[in-house]
Amino acid sequence: MQIILYLSAALIAIAFFVLVIYLSRTLKSLQVTLTSVSHTLSGLEKQLDGVTTETTLLLQKTNALAEDIQQKSESLNSVVAAVKDVGTTVTRFNGTLQNISHSVDQQVEESKEKISQIVQWGNILLELKEKWQSRKQSKQEVSVNERQRVRSH
Repeated sequence: MQIILYLSAALIAIAFFVLVIYLSRTLKSLQVTLTSVSHTLSGLEKQLDGVTTETTLLLQKTNALAEDIQQKSESLNSVVAAVKDVGTTVTRFNGTLQNISHSVDQQVEESKEKISQIVQWGNILLELKEKWQSRKQSKQEVSVNERQRVRSH
């Protein structure tokens, strides 16, 4: 019975030795894996530093661009206000022209009768002038005829 006990103890010792060898290999493999992970994390840290630097530069450029857009927007607002003022001025000018046109139309309408009378008086004066000229010419012809008669006699 003692032999079984020794054999059992030897078997346990061999099993424990095999277990230690496998654990040792596993731990060595784990050490290689952890070293690889450590190198990978170092590379990622360097890349993350680069990304952080680029992100900072991009944020600065974005802020500068936003400020530029703000300034241009304010400038554009003044241009829009100026165009609006021009539109208002043109509208007022058109209104003034319409008022003047309406006023002239009213005055012409009110003066139609007077204008008609002036035209009639003008026609009468022209007729009188023509009659006066024709009488004057007739008198001159008569006078010339009389002179010729006097000379011929």
